[in-house]
Amino acid sequence: MTRIRALILTGYGINCEEELAAAYRLAGADSDRVHFGRLLSNAIDLSPYRIINLPGGFAFGDELGAGKVLANRIRARKDPAGMTMLEHLVRFVESGGRVVGICNGFQVLVNLGLLPNVGGEYAQEVSLAANLSGRFEDRWCRVTPTPNAPMPGVEALGPLELPVRHGEGRVVFRDDAIRQAVVDRSLNVLTYASEDGGVADAYPENPNGSELACAALCDPTGRVFGMMPHPEAYLSFYNHPDWARRKRQAMAVPEGGDGLRFFRTLIGTAAAG
Repeated sequence: MTRIRALILTGYGINCEEELAAAYRLAGADSDRVHFGRLLSNAIDLSPYRIINLPGGFAFGDELGAGKVLANRIRARKDPAGMTMLEHLVRFVESGGRVVGICNGFQVLVNLGLLPNVGGEYAQEVSLAANLSGRFEDRWCRVTPTPNAPMPGVEALGPLELPVRHGEGRVVFRDDAIRQAVVDRSLNVLTYASEDGGVADAYPENPNGSELACAALCDPTGRVFGMMPHPEAYLSFYNHPDWARRKRQAMAVPEGGDGLRFFRTLIGTAAAG
């Protein structure tokens, strides 16, 4: 079977590309790390790829708000044929490709209007605002899948433990109609959860104060996905801060971390079309 090939974009302050490349390698896919400038200049043939990744980091230093500058470049930059990079991404998704944004990449996708895109017009419907705590949050959290979300395979993963590290991760919907559409269509793919599995409405289980306790969104096709937690940071059981106690209490040590399970699911669904 042909191995899935993923494009990982880097540059301009993105800094999680190495971990993301490791995630794909360990999960059984190939990846290429390419500077974002090559995408913006239309110097990349997207046809060999099934997944385009916008990793975490601090694109352009988040000077005008997280992900805003990079999103504006993607929306405005045109190739010699007059197509914007946003239009190229839309075509990629329409042809069956996946676009995945993690943390800063999620912020870019929201600013582009690729998420959640309930109106289908690629207009910004959601903002990722400053954390209600008023500070950068670097902690582990629990997230749980939303039943019947259109992103294949995620519901079967069950609860996940993943780290967050962001200062602007609070999901805020533009209006009540968009919030309700997200709920009705189960586009809030992952929600922050408390230790007993319930929805985490309060800090610190909800690390940023997101509406709907939303940790991740997908679009109605299920092929565009963004999340604030970092699955690429939990690929090994030994990445977890509590690994030593858990190892003493368990007879068997898991093969990998929850993030590795996430990427194996993502690759499997991309391979299935």
